[in-house]
Amino acid sequence: MLYSSETGWQLTAEKKRRSIADKIPQDWKLPQSVLKGAHERRKLTGDFFEQLLDGETLRITKLHSNDLLGAIRNRSLSAVEVTRAFCKRTAFAHQLNNNLLEIMFDTAHTRALELDQYLSEHKEVIGPLHGLPVTLKDQFHVKDAETTMGYVGWVGTFEGYKDTGKEGGKEESELVRELYELGSIPIAKARYTMNPAVQTLSCGGSSGGQGALLALRGSPIGFGTDIGGSVSVPAAFNGIYSIKPSHGPSILITNRLFWSPGQFVIPTVVGIMGESIPSLQLMLKSLLSSEPWSRDPDVLNIPWREEISLANGKEEFAFGLMKSDGLVTPHPPISRAIRMAIPWNPPSHNEAGNIHSAFMNADGGADVFKNLALSGEPLIPELQAEFGERPEPPMALLDFYNQSLRLKQYRESYEDYWISTAHKTKTGLPVEAVILPVAPHAAVIPGKWHYYNYGTIANTLDYSTVIIPVTTADKSVDVPDNEYRTLNKIDMENWEAYNAEAYDGAPASIQLLGRRLEEEKLLNLANIVVSALDAYKHDRLINA
Repeated sequence: MLYSSETGWQLTAEKKRRSIADKIPQDWKLPQSVLKGAHERRKLTGDFFEQLLDGETLRITKLHSNDLLGAIRNRSLSAVEVTRAFCKRTAFAHQLNNNLLEIMFDTAHTRALELDQYLSEHKEVIGPLHGLPVTLKDQFHVKDAETTMGYVGWVGTFEGYKDTGKEGGKEESELVRELYELGSIPIAKARYTMNPAVQTLSCGGSSGGQGALLALRGSPIGFGTDIGGSVSVPAAFNGIYSIKPSHGPSILITNRLFWSPGQFVIPTVVGIMGESIPSLQLMLKSLLSSEPWSRDPDVLNIPWREEISLANGKEEFAFGLMKSDGLVTPHPPISRAIRMAIPWNPPSHNEAGNIHSAFMNADGGADVFKNLALSGEPLIPELQAEFGERPEPPMALLDFYNQSLRLKQYRESYEDYWISTAHKTKTGLPVEAVILPVAPHAAVIPGKWHYYNYGTIANTLDYSTVIIPVTTADKSVDVPDNEYRTLNKIDMENWEAYNAEAYDGAPASIQLLGRRLEEEKLLNLANIVVSALDAYKHDRLINA
């Protein structure tokens, strides 16, 4: 039967918050003076946060994934030491940023002990991720941990239902099972929060808590889900790296949860967030090594392809460059980040946005309102304009068919355009990837996000995309052009929402868009772009 609370949803939510806080060890609790000081600060990341940590925790958590794994493998660090350091840092991050829905420190410690014992006895690691802590968005089932997906009505239930025998963390998503077998250690599950780089700004949705946690280095690698930029946007807003793959090539998706679960035309995919491109490569290659297609019918039988990951040994690459899609012009910080390329003028992204919206709203909001009704909690203000007060009639079947054909035609026209760029490049080949904004702004002011099409285009096309942090907004440099004439109503709304003072310090990132099922190639191209950006910044520093 469906769960219904006899008490108010606020009381249920408060009990859940307390239960999370109670899982933080007493000696990791921050004093009230620190919490008050953090609340009054503009920025949590950087020196303020790191000065709270002891030297050993700071030293360990600053190491990148490959270095951590190497240190565990040669026994200069134990899995217990690494896990304890990241759990402590995650505990601090949650107290300052309220970014967790589940804490799994005890089970993580137990698993770390098992891994250290295995290495001691067998003189080899259990898998390529032996001892590496990871975190997940709260859309994955983990043993001995609850999954609520942020719905109050799911607290104490299994996906909103009681008396199923599965309550209390008895289920485990395939991705989580695979991470355990590869040696990784899940330590927490994240929720939506505010941006730790600028606390008045959004961390991006819906994997934003995962992005915020990684910005505070609560873990080296994390997982989110993406149907309309929900991994890419939080990565961009929090200044970290990510990959949103095409549907099916890599990551186990069975037994994980998502909004509007019956809609598969534009499917939800699992994405990876991390501190660097090599960390994303490490995780994707490790997951593929376990042949996940043998356990999940939605995963394609495509092993890691070293031959395309090296881009066939080419030394010259042609990139497309989209400074604006002609509908909404990015704010100054994003325009500065995107200046680095063949102009990119594909089929209208407005058409892509309309198609995406049609499928996202196909159920009329029925799934969202059903889960809200379990507890009586209201829709958050940011989503009221999109969903209204109640469900709308779902899309008619024939309309659904027609929208599916419209999507197919749009994908074909975009692919034709991509191929046609071979006539414009010096290589004589189509562009390898396209550099474009993720959103028309940096980490957005809550309530001021008016245009989503930059972030949803990869989902509409089922293309792969990588996010690369470039810079941060600077109020002294990113001044608005008072002579700019807006293109349309939505462009005007976006342009008028820019506030140089409010955005100052917010991460500004770019998106590297690749074709379908070319994740290995795209990650290597991303490494090339990152190297070019690093060289550019180094030269500017020397010549300053």
